[in-house]
Amino acid sequence: MPVAVGPYGQTQPNCFDRIKMGFMMGFAVGMAAGAMFGTFSCLRIGMRGRELMGGVGKTMMQSGGTFGTFMAIGMGIRC
Repeated sequence: MPVAVGPYGQTQPNCFDRIKMGFMMGFAVGMAAGAMFGTFSCLRIGMRGRELMGGVGKTMMQSGGTFGTFMAIGMGIRC
């Protein structure tokens, strides 16, 4: 498929850049969701202090990675 050139000479991103962008967007959304759900679940079971921060951070990374992976796959399918 030919690459379209805009009025100011910019080109559209290639497939790898789109997949990267999809992963980063999904990772950001997953981190935000992980922060909310992780904080709630860790507070519910009684975590405090360092244990709370570790639990929330772990949940944020897991949900960010999962959602980012699925967004990257979705962007790859669209290429």
